[in-house]
Amino acid sequence: MQLEIFSDVVCPWCYVGHARLQQALAARPGAIAEITWLPFELNPNLPEEGRDRAEYLRERFGDVNRFADAQRQLVSLGATLGIDFRFDAVKRSPNTRRAHVLAALARRDSAAMQHAVIEKLFAAYFTEGRDVGDRDVLLAIADECGLERDVAQRALADSALHAEVESLEALARSWNVSGVPTFIFDRRTGFSGAQPLEVFLQVIDDLGSQSATRS
Repeated sequence: MQLEIFSDVVCPWCYVGHARLQQALAARPGAIAEITWLPFELNPNLPEEGRDRAEYLRERFGDVNRFADAQRQLVSLGATLGIDFRFDAVKRSPNTRRAHVLAALARRDSAAMQHAVIEKLFAAYFTEGRDVGDRDVLLAIADECGLERDVAQRALADSALHAEVESLEALARSWNVSGVPTFIFDRRTGFSGAQPLEVFLQVIDDLGSQSATRS
């Protein structure tokens, strides 16, 4: 079974969805053969260097504390999933294009490498408060995950990889993906949002039963 996931590394619900997927994989080992993380930039028009987060929230929403209640709920939810949300540590609203380019590079290495990079990007942003749009931060993350730093450095400026990210985002639009996370199983069924564990398990079990019936 193949699973494709459209997400953005600055989306807290994508991090929650990632954690729930790990629970599902632990409950159904071997059910999913390969996972591919695909790009979906929530704020593609941010400048390449990003913005001060408080300034950005004030300009866009008129209130830097607009999401305070939701963040408190996410902190509580995250604690049940092994996620240490530290929203007070987040000082930048980054442009995530280069983070997606790094994930695309990791995918060329292996699905396992891409998973490691995605997981590190989530933790770097939401727990460590690092600017995941910053070139030096991304190179450090590449190094921490076992990617060669000089290869990652070239990749971040590689027009072909940037074009690949753009093409995959166009694919999302053609599939009517309008929000993240979106999980697509075997290109036959899927759902959006960080659904409860039971939803993941039901989809996996249903597809497994269908495959067994056909065989």
